[in-house]
Amino acid sequence: MGKPIITAAAAAAFVLFLSGAVHVFAHGVIANYSRVPAIEVAAAYDTGHPMAGGQVTVYAPDNPATPWLRATLDEQGKFSFVPDYAIAGNWSVQVREAGHGAMIHIPVSQEGIEAPDPLSGREFSNLQKAAIALCVVWGSIGTALYFSSRKK
Repeated sequence: MGKPIITAAAAAAFVLFLSGAVHVFAHGVIANYSRVPAIEVAAAYDTGHPMAGGQVTVYAPDNPATPWLRATLDEQGKFSFVPDYAIAGNWSVQVREAGHGAMIHIPVSQEGIEAPDPLSGREFSNLQKAAIALCVVWGSIGTALYFSSRKK
């Protein structure tokens, strides 16, 4: 009675998982911009497929609640626009398609467009850092307890 019973459905699901017969994909969206005379926004799903036909909404720094421009991404998931350089600050560009989306913030000064930070969007939040630290501590404790119990 103390041993767990594995049902046939659980065993079948485990075998399918190991065989790779079941492919489940969840995807997010990756959006970037390039420094050219205009701002070129490129949006793709994290699978690499471009977000063709996605909706683009551009917000100026002086009025972030009202869209400054609305447009559509091309077949390669790209869109270009020239901001009003008289309005310095972080321009926000939102891309959306079928419930998926991303927003990027592009620093623009009166001198031009600032280069994108290659590490932007790749930092962990404080909650993620805490979860990672907790997992390391939990794993260390579990490993120590495992090896201490083997000595007895």
